[in-house]
Amino acid sequence: MRFKETGIRFLLFLCSASAILFVALIFIFLFREGLPAFIQIPLKEFFLGRIWQPVSEVPKYGILPLVSGTLLVTVTSLAIAVPIALASAVYLGEFASEREKEIIKPFIEILSGIPSIILGFFALVVIATYLQRLTGSAYRLNALNGAIILSVMLIPIIMSIAEDAIHAVPRELKEASLALGATRLQTTANVVIPAAFSGIVAAVLLGLARCVGETMAVLLATGNAAQITFNPLESVRTMTANIAIEMGEVPFRSTHYHALFGLGLVLFIITFMINFIAERVVGKYREAGY
Repeated sequence: MRFKETGIRFLLFLCSASAILFVALIFIFLFREGLPAFIQIPLKEFFLGRIWQPVSEVPKYGILPLVSGTLLVTVTSLAIAVPIALASAVYLGEFASEREKEIIKPFIEILSGIPSIILGFFALVVIATYLQRLTGSAYRLNALNGAIILSVMLIPIIMSIAEDAIHAVPRELKEASLALGATRLQTTANVVIPAAFSGIVAAVLLGLARCVGETMAVLLATGNAAQITFNPLESVRTMTANIAIEMGEVPFRSTHYHALFGLGLVLFIITFMINFIAERVVGKYREAGY
């Protein structure tokens, strides 16, 4: 019996350790393939260069246009998704009846099951056309188009986690507030949301990580122009889309090849830091007992 228990414990340990091993191996692989780029390309040019033209007569490997494109799409999509997702989470967690929850929540969460390539194609064919007619933009595919379709993908993630955080707030806190004469709306705004705040922040950060790492939808929807702009109606290229576009045709072991892996390493570190911060916030959320 003890031997069986030890074997099961060891098996569970291997399953847990495998996740750490996979992450470490991915980082080692990216670092090994991306390191030559940092040797062959000056760091100032790579991180602060304003032009990405790896196949020109004089190759340029500045990732600043790709970083700014990723930032613009990410911030715009969060600005659209977060208010809608949090409002939905508050309604479902505090005001909706059980019957309404059974109808609304599955329909919102089913959005997370739609493949990103389908959503990207929808943005390419449908949203881009209507958006250009509405805004009069010279670019049919632009950062706003990508942000809109990304927000559709983020809403179920943020809403589901935030709603769980709101639902986990102890009932005693709500009843105490109501007993003191506060209305239901006042209780939600001044008691429930502050108590669930760390969980809500974790939901937004996890949605942010998904947003930064998304590839196919933004590849189809944003126009893929590697330029520095803060106008959401202009075409941009994100880091993930750039890797997906160029990796298939790049000469093996060339400077361009290593530069793409260097870009992937930068992206890996960014998403790792976002997930690390989110995990710390979730840990604080659990320690608080909410």
